[in-house]
Parts: sequence; C-alpha cells; structure tokens
Amino acid sequence: MQNRIYIKDLKDNIGNHSTSSGQKEIIIAGWVDVRRDQGKMVFFDMRDVTGKVQCVALPSRAEVIEKAKEIRSEWVLKITGLVNNRPEKNIKVGVLNGGVELEVTGIEVLSEAQDLPFDLDTEVNLDTYLDYLPFKLRTERAKDIFKMQASILDAYRNSLQQQGFTEFIAPALVGGDAEGGAAAFKVDYFNDHTAFLATSPQFYKQIMVGPFERAFTVAKIFRAEKSATTRHLSEATCIDFEMGFIENEREPMAVLEQVIRDVVQIVKEKHSDIFSHFNTTLPLLPNEIPILTLKEVHDILGVEHAPDMDPEHERNICEWAKKEKGSDFVFITRYPTKKRAFYTYEDPKEAPYSRGFDLLFRGLEINSGAQRIHNYDMLVAKIKERGMDPNKFSYYLQAFKYGMPPHGGSSTGLERFTARMLELPNVKEATSFPRDMTRIDSRLSE
Repeated sequence: MQNRIYIKDLKDNIGNHSTSSGQKEIIIAGWVDVRRDQGKMVFFDMRDVTGKVQCVALPSRAEVIEKAKEIRSEWVLKITGLVNNRPEKNIKVGVLNGGVELEVTGIEVLSEAQDLPFDLDTEVNLDTYLDYLPFKLRTERAKDIFKMQASILDAYRNSLQQQGFTEFIAPALVGGDAEGGAAAFKVDYFNDHTAFLATSPQFYKQIMVGPFERAFTVAKIFRAEKSATTRHLSEATCIDFEMGFIENEREPMAVLEQVIRDVVQIVKEKHSDIFSHFNTTLPLLPNEIPILTLKEVHDILGVEHAPDMDPEHERNICEWAKKEKGSDFVFITRYPTKKRAFYTYEDPKEAPYSRGFDLLFRGLEINSGAQRIHNYDMLVAKIKERGMDPNKFSYYLQAFKYGMPPHGGSSTGLERFTARMLELPNVKEATSFPRDMTRIDSRLSE
C-alpha cells in the first residue's frame, strides 16, 4: 500500500512535517483490535504485524466520528491521521507507542468482519482453539510461538551451514518406508503403482553424503501411527543432517550440541520478551550437555532396566539433569541395537548396544540420531535380518554399493523443539496447522 507506515514507526512521525496545519497526515493499515467509546469520542486500537497503537476519533470531525461508531473488532481499515504525543498522565512506559496516539482524520473500511465467535484473547480449550485456528492465530500468544519457531529454524539452518553443511530438498513422495516398519500413508501413483508419504528423509540424506559429505534438509514427514498424545503429530517438520568420515556417534552429537548452543543464543538475543510472556526462562545449557547411557538412566532413576525409555522416565531424567548438571538438555546413548532402525551401526565389541543416541529437552525427546552402517554387505544382511527384502531398497543401496564412508547424523522435530522451548503442554500448539488422527484443518467425523 503506497505511503503506508508500519505502526512500530509512528514515533518517528510526531509532528515532524510542516503543512498549513503544522503536521503531515500519515497512513496506517491493519485490524481493529478493540473499540471503546468515551463520552463523545471513540477510541480504538489498531494492530498490524509490527504492533498496536491507540487511535482517537474526535467529535470535531463529524464524518470520522460517525464511521468510527460503526467499526467493530477485526475490521480491516486504512487510517489517515496525525501522530500526537499522549498527555503525560496517559503515557504507558515500556509499551510500544505508549507515548503517542493517532488522531484520526480519515477511515477507509477495507474489509468488514462478521460476528466473532468470541473475543480474540478469550482463553479456550485446545480443541476450540484448533477449530477456530484461522482466527486464533492472530493472538499475541500464537504470533509469539511462531516467531520463536521461525527463529529456531533460521538459527538451526545457519549453524549447520557455518559447520560446512549443504542444504538439499528431500522428497515427500517415496517408493517405500525408510523406517522399515513405521506406519506410512499410501498414495495412488501413476500406472497403478502405490507410493508413500515420506516417514523420514533418512535414505536421501545418507545418499547426499556421497556428493557433499555434510548435508541437511528441512523436511515434512508423515506418520500414520494411531497415536493420540500431547507429543504426536501425523505431519511434522524435521531438520535432518548427515555427515561423513566420522569415527563414532560422538561427532554428530558434537555438531548437534553446537547447533543447540547457536539456537539458544539467537532466541536469547531476539526473544527474551517471549520467554517472559510464557512465564518460562531461557533453557539452561552448561559447558557440556550431559551424556548418559540408557543403563545409567535406569540406575539413576532406580527403575528396572528396559530396552527403551517411557515418557515418565524422560521427564524424570531431565529433572535430574537440571538439578544435578544445570542442564535442560541431556543425551542418552547405547540403546539396544534391536530397538533402533536397521541402518544403525553396532560395533561388534559393543554388542548388543548400538551407536545411537537421543537428545531430551525439558522432559521430551526432540532428536534422535546415530552412526549408520556404511558397509554394503552388512547393510543388506541387516535388512534380511529384519525380515525385509533388499530388492525393495535397491535405489538406496546404490550409494553403499559404490562406496560410502563411515557416517552418521540426526533428526530434530521442529514442533517438539518449539514446544519445549516455551514449555507448551501440547505439541499441537507449536504446529501452525496440525494434523492428527482427529483432524485435517477441521475435525474428522468419527
């Protein structure tokens, strides 16, 4: 919109342009946040992507005051006005535009809003929030969540690039299931073939070690598991990296730790206000993220040894790491090989444990990784051992048939990372448009 000024810049336009009336009119555009009448005047707050400002329609401007009386919350307006200092008694210290207001000289209605289901800032349960998501995404809370998520993604990307990784685009349509058993969504493909929505970009990032040695992708993944929990989604975003010429899993763990440090530093610099809005704090991050084996976790918690961790154990060991190590993050290593994906490497001297790892953050697994098998014959043998047909993996196996170095990597769930950063109780709130067993946009009929 020509000559439009963003609301955050209004303070730079206080009576600093001379005209016959002493000021120059400026133009803003956005949504009506709230409207209130006070005597013969009408006050309303205008909101755009940069912030809010109080506008006042004075009775001396008859046309303006009549239009102002008609407007309602969420109407989209183009406002012409004069930026004035607020009376000293009305100044709001520490608030954007707390010292100025806009004297309205003209109102153009760009779009009227129909009757609202409830006021924008009304607290509702999660199902109602999701039912009205196109509306509720306009709240400051939702905007804070996705500003934080955008910064996490940007910092993650930049950190990997600075560590020598090249980004590539992984496919969402695949010919098979990379996890060798995870439930996948089937898609009708050409010539009566069946394709699948990718459950992971795993095969493709391993292939990309061939040309780039260090590669990463930001990928949509799809899981048809019938899980209705606070941590599961049917469609999620993963940041996956893979790196070649490693000695063991500690090298991708070190890369991941540097990424975490870079992300935490960026959100500290950009979003200290958002942490206070959510009544939480910047994550604790010591000089080294603690590393525990799965056996050590069970010993610390005093529970029976098992091949994996349940959600309660994840929460409890994170509480331990925070109290004893001053860390909101903890690595868990040495899971039984049989509980990890078929391509996970196991050194014969370390059997039956794999060189896999998970990263827990504030009570939730946000990342899983490992050193991978790089020997062709060993990989084929593992596929057969798991009861699968190597011929169905022939495309993937080419990379190993023609030479692959020892390599490894990891996968971070962006929505989970965001949810724990702000200590949100449900990962769906950290998902701009969540898909699960019960909804694709709207709720699904039972």
